Amino acid sequence: MKVLANDGISKSGIAALEKGGFEVITTKVAQEQVANYINENNVDVILVRSATKVRKDIIDACPGIKIIGRGGVGMDNIDVDYAKSKGIHVINTPASSSESVAELVFGHLFNGVRFLHDSNRNMPLEGDSNFDGLKKAYANGTELRGKTLGIVGIGRIGQATAKMALGLGMKVIAADSFIPEVDVKVEFFDGQSITTKVVSQSLESLFKEADFITLHVPAQNGYIIGEKELEIMKDGVGIVNCARGGVIDEVALVKALDSGKVAFAGLDVFENEPKPEMAILMHSKISLTPHIGAATGEAQDRIGTELASQIITLLS
Repeated sequence: MKVLANDGISKSGIAALEKGGFEVITTKVAQEQVANYINENNVDVILVRSATKVRKDIIDACPGIKIIGRGGVGMDNIDVDYAKSKGIHVINTPASSSESVAELVFGHLFNGVRFLHDSNRNMPLEGDSNFDGLKKAYANGTELRGKTLGIVGIGRIGQATAKMALGLGMKVIAADSFIPEVDVKVEFFDGQSITTKVVSQSLESLFKEADFITLHVPAQNGYIIGEKELEIMKDGVGIVNCARGGVIDEVALVKALDSGKVAFAGLDVFENEPKPEMAILMHSKISLTPHIGAATGEAQDRIGTELASQIITLLS
């Protein structure tokens, strides 16, 4: 059987699939050619990440497809219910990238509270001529310890983020429509651990109370954070989005950054991927990454081997 990993797969995933008797194709096929390629090469399984879309047109055009797999969590680029109605298995790897995304959240938080993103832009330009000026410009940093982190969406990634926040000595609050409360277990290198309960509260109360806000939700029909929500937040709040583009109104965010209402933002995802707005890309108060939340070697190894395990179990 043939597996098309159109957005790539780790070497460990390929090895596991080949050991299970599958042929793995890692050729990158353009979106408009995916259906033809699948049919011409008798592909049984298509694996994607966030780039390739598997919509109704591909599902209808490829009757030989047995499994659609998503390396990662969100499956908004797959018509999941329609695929299942056609008898196709749809799989993903919800737990594999949680720590990687959570660490990136804190990368953006540390960037924001210590101006690292802007300092790294300006030190090469002015470090030798305006060292004291830059030192003064970046002197008013903030500690994360003792501050309140509001987590919107306390699923696997939200919980991984909560663990890191607790390890830093932060207070953690959460809002989640589907998870009323959760026990968060922080494990240490020597086998010891502590467990604390996080109880979900209203979005409005979270926005009012949090010093920093991080989003961990699937794609939405509308904004979770828009002009109205920004108005009720604390002055000087920091906002991080490593979830999905389109959950923050970027026009309202830029306005809030310019006014000082929002101290900084950290964005890994954007409304207009893969061409984010220039006003976002050039803003000195935004820490930027190009949708790399799950892009660590460790996460990709876990994703690849987990997908392989599920495929082998389903088709063997």
